[in-house]
Amino acid sequence: MSDVRRILLLRGLRSFAYGFTSVLVGVHLADLVSAPRAGAILTATLAGAAFWTFLVGARGDRIGRRRLYVALSGVMAGAMGVFAATDAFWALLVASLSGTVAATALEAGPFVALEQAMIPGAVEASRRTRTFGRYNSVAAIVGAVGALAAGGPAALRDALPVASQRFFLIPAGLALASMLVAARLSDAVEAPIRGARPLTKSRARVAKLSALFALDSLGGGFVVQAAIVYWFRSRYGTSVEILGLVFFGTGMLQAVSFTVATRLAERIGLINTMVFTHLPSNLLLAAVPLAPNEPAAIALLLGRFALSQMDVPVRQSYVVAVVEPEERTAAAGFTTTVRSAAQAAGPAIGGATIPIAGSGVPFFIGGGLKVIYDVLLWVTFRRVKPPEERAADDS
Repeated sequence: MSDVRRILLLRGLRSFAYGFTSVLVGVHLADLVSAPRAGAILTATLAGAAFWTFLVGARGDRIGRRRLYVALSGVMAGAMGVFAATDAFWALLVASLSGTVAATALEAGPFVALEQAMIPGAVEASRRTRTFGRYNSVAAIVGAVGALAAGGPAALRDALPVASQRFFLIPAGLALASMLVAARLSDAVEAPIRGARPLTKSRARVAKLSALFALDSLGGGFVVQAAIVYWFRSRYGTSVEILGLVFFGTGMLQAVSFTVATRLAERIGLINTMVFTHLPSNLLLAAVPLAPNEPAAIALLLGRFALSQMDVPVRQSYVVAVVEPEERTAAAGFTTTVRSAAQAAGPAIGGATIPIAGSGVPFFIGGGLKVIYDVLLWVTFRRVKPPEERAADDS
């Protein structure tokens, strides 16, 4: 098995585990702890992911990417074991701070930073962006299957005397399987220079990218799913069943869009793809409150989500392509950390704007900030091209 297939397998194992636990954690906390304590645990998952992703960027190549991946998988197995074994709040809080517990299948944490750094060494430059597209499609589809499978514990609990929390042993087992797969990765996934300083030549470029990515994530904080649901409920009285179908549809659209984005990037370039797909999606987002009726608003929302994630595989490919090979772990780690930190503020920002969500203001603010991000990204980086695009221009 090639390194690329092993990385895709690792992403699939973890996405199923996280899709499964994203539902199970919420149900488990709702049954066991108060709302403030549940909020503290969910916040800890985001804060822990940001902290450990930063450490991966700072020290990952010194430790070794493969070795660190194996170790993190072991930590994930232990954290899932804690959730399976105890209801104690402090134990769950500590496990959540490990950086290996995610409340969503499409997590942005230390594993993602390592995988982003490893993929360029496992494929040719011409196949890098397509590989990132496959990588994200696997995460979206398998994560959705994992979330769907999370309904199994409730059914089994009715049929068998098994506590739902014991089903956390399933993601624990998947984490142990990940340890075995990661241990078989070849030396090609390691940094070409071990022990080098994390960021030297690429520091300024990574700092600019990180600042822009933070602005993008901040804009997303105004239109978290809860605020969108609130707006549809307050504006049109949309049923939960319809909203569920809408968000399932958005997930499938995003999975398809990852593949489309990589093909488009080969034609018009990475930065152009990032901006020219993301910009119209944000204009559609800002237009949702202006829709004349519910079907039109849903159509605008679906159109937005069909485009909004097309920049993800392209962005990941771009970041690791425009930095020095020995600085890829640091670049992926630091940019992912910034996005995670900004995402951690999302629940607070989204919660604060829910009272005015009925007016559509959060859509305008969120879409506006994201449009500013798109414009600044294109102005700042349109001439900074990855090696394969520079080679094509010279030929």
